[in-house]
Amino acid sequence: MEHIAAFLLIVGCSPDLAQCRELPAPLPVYETIEDCQAGIGAASAAHEGAAPRVFSRCFEVDPLLTETDAEIVWDVTAEGGLTATVEPYEPPDVLVASNRGDDAETVVKR
Repeated sequence: MEHIAAFLLIVGCSPDLAQCRELPAPLPVYETIEDCQAGIGAASAAHEGAAPRVFSRCFEVDPLLTETDAEIVWDVTAEGGLTATVEPYEPPDVLVASNRGDDAETVVKR
């Protein structure tokens, strides 16, 4: 299993930063933050012209989060540029109900 210590996030935005979207990173995860930073120039250059403003940055990953479900939460601001965190993700409870037309009814909560 690969050890993930860092990820590369690339985001393209409108000139006023009102609309932003993730852009695909050629190699999104790295074993070290240094490896990520070494590849950031080429990755950014690949998206030149994809949006009026393109932000790219490497972020470290807490090793404890690599063994759990997690999501990347990011934002772009005029003051701070691109920020991101990796946060634990708890899927919502799902309630499944079935009525097969008879008196039996099945309810499963996962």
